[in-house]
Amino acid sequence: MLIAKRLEELGFQLIATEGTANVLQRYGVHATAVKKIHEGRPNILDWLKNGDVHLIINTPSGRLPRADEIRIRSAATSLGIPCVTTLSGAQASITGIETLQRRPIRVKPIQAYHQEVARI
Repeated sequence: MLIAKRLEELGFQLIATEGTANVLQRYGVHATAVKKIHEGRPNILDWLKNGDVHLIINTPSGRLPRADEIRIRSAATSLGIPCVTTLSGAQASITGIETLQRRPIRVKPIQAYHQEVARI
């Protein structure tokens, strides 16, 4: 629940399967319900192909969800969409997003770091 709430606070619009969306809404997190792949269309694969999804957090359990996970992960990979499959990975991803929103990454060549250390 905390993961979904933090994503919502970061400005993400959440989509979830119907059961998950209902649970999230009971806890005050808005989520749009989307069909599972075997439930027909439009489903999550359609959302991915339309460019409506920018991050996937999918932690399935059971045989049928595993089959969907493979298809979702394959589509995400081919479309360049990050896909997180564990809760610890989701926590780390959110922490990274929060950090980037507070302070952008500054890139400089490794030689610049070496010069700084050499001056000390």
